[in-house]
Amino acid sequence: MLARAAAPAILSLFAFLSLAHAGNQTIPASAEGQIEFNTPSGNIGCIYTAKGGTSTYQPQDGGPELSCSRVEPSYVTVILGPNGPATLIKNPGEQGCCSDVAKLAYGNSWSKGPFTCRSSTKGLTCTGSNGHGFFVSKAKVNVK
Repeated sequence: MLARAAAPAILSLFAFLSLAHAGNQTIPASAEGQIEFNTPSGNIGCIYTAKGGTSTYQPQDGGPELSCSRVEPSYVTVILGPNGPATLIKNPGEQGCCSDVAKLAYGNSWSKGPFTCRSSTKGLTCTGSNGHGFFVSKAKVNVK
């Protein structure tokens, strides 16, 4: 009987401990300043490009830009720039996601420039400082 009564307290302690370890995760940039990360499932991958772009890629509006792709169940890409809402591309053509890069651990956040992303077991939520953003998971994609 005592063990049954203690079970909720023990579960609460584990939930608290996992939240205590959640935090802001630092992911190093490449030599050109891009930052790449995937969700732990490997189904979603993102690339941050700083303002001005790189020698091989220039964001459409000059940047900064956050581009995230989902592999399954269908390949889609969402692009978030510094102004305006996110853009959902349902058939992006190129399908280069998700190489062996840093994983944004579940419960952790990443921030760079005007963007912040939070990884969870439900999916990836990214927002810009202008209030626009997106949510990507295997089940759905929402942009605002």
